[in-house]
Amino acid sequence: MTIDLNRRIDLLTSLGMWLELNDEPWLRAQERALQANAWFTKDHVTLAINSIINSFLKADKLRQWVAGYSLPEKPVTVGVVMAGNIPLVGFHDFICGFISGHYIRVKLSSKDEVLFTFLLLKLGEWEPEVLEQVTINERLNNCEAYIATGSNNTARYFEQYFGKYPHIIRKNKTSVAILDGTETDEELALLADDVYLYYGLGCRNVTQVCVPHEYDFARLLQIFNRHNDYADLNKYKNNYDYHLAIYLLNRVPYMSNESLLMVENDLPFSAVSVLHYRYYTNKEELVAGLKTSEDIQAIIGRGFVPFGDSQKPGLADYADGIDTMAFLCGLS
Repeated sequence: MTIDLNRRIDLLTSLGMWLELNDEPWLRAQERALQANAWFTKDHVTLAINSIINSFLKADKLRQWVAGYSLPEKPVTVGVVMAGNIPLVGFHDFICGFISGHYIRVKLSSKDEVLFTFLLLKLGEWEPEVLEQVTINERLNNCEAYIATGSNNTARYFEQYFGKYPHIIRKNKTSVAILDGTETDEELALLADDVYLYYGLGCRNVTQVCVPHEYDFARLLQIFNRHNDYADLNKYKNNYDYHLAIYLLNRVPYMSNESLLMVENDLPFSAVSVLHYRYYTNKEELVAGLKTSEDIQAIIGRGFVPFGDSQKPGLADYADGIDTMAFLCGLS
């Protein structure tokens, strides 16, 4: 049997409190993570850690969340393939697997190995049985179920290898915002965070805004100037320069500040440094279409995920809208 549920919750709560201390070994681990992935910045790593502390690692939130499920009596072995697009992006899958009581075999992305490995070993210092329940593996053979996150291309690979087992396979997702033109400056400043944070690489980043005709883009871009320092990262600026050249060569109409290109495009996915926009006339029809789209992770705006909260998911905010805990609790 795996560790007792109350002990698992205590361990995660203790991890949250320890993370707030920011001791020297943990700070050095964060520096190593920055060296391993040029897209990671100190601010973004701190943001991801604080989000995990506040949203995932509080005893009351964990107990309230887990109370909604009937945990399996017999653990099985679950393989988890984690993504690496933003810091600790796979931590929620770990929590689900750990709390459900299953044996978890994790394959980390080479882009985000340092942070999770350090935290798992820290839990193992406090409770050695953690390192029996959760292990890091290069290959995920002989698992009884799988959770895998990747691109549309890697999803086909996952389907081929994991399709005969119980599985959750996640593909590319993105998020959109719905604006009506009456948003305050404060709301648009928060929307800028939804667009820019993690350089737009997360599935919860806003990559398209839906606006009424005659929308005032000049005001939006002016407020978005608060993140012009993003252009200081060479990888981001290279994307900006490349897409600007493409639009100029192809005479594509665009708008810009110093760090973001805006082009009209009905596709919700946009490249790094690019924000798509589309016009709508009927908001109800727009919302209905977005809610049924397989491409949309979250809708940001009044009446939806609040501005500025796209990168602050809670324990019950499951990727792709698939209840990971329900899936895991159904395994035995």
